[in-house]
Amino acid sequence: MSIRSSGDASGPEWFKSSYSGSDNNDCVEVARVSGAVSVRDSKDAPGPVIGIGARAWSRFVAYAAAG
Repeated sequence: MSIRSSGDASGPEWFKSSYSGSDNNDCVEVARVSGAVSVRDSKDAPGPVIGIGARAWSRFVAYAAAG
């Protein structure tokens, strides 16, 4: 999986999987912030953001990759 940035200079740098397709729908974006990862819906960028601790995010990614 590769990632590409979709952020701007005024906030965190957001990344989206290249597997999201060319129409950029139905995907989440993630951004690294101090000690955590922020997650948002790519279709609603100004909407709600979920903060997940770095350790929990690492465990989630390992679980998702194994499944």
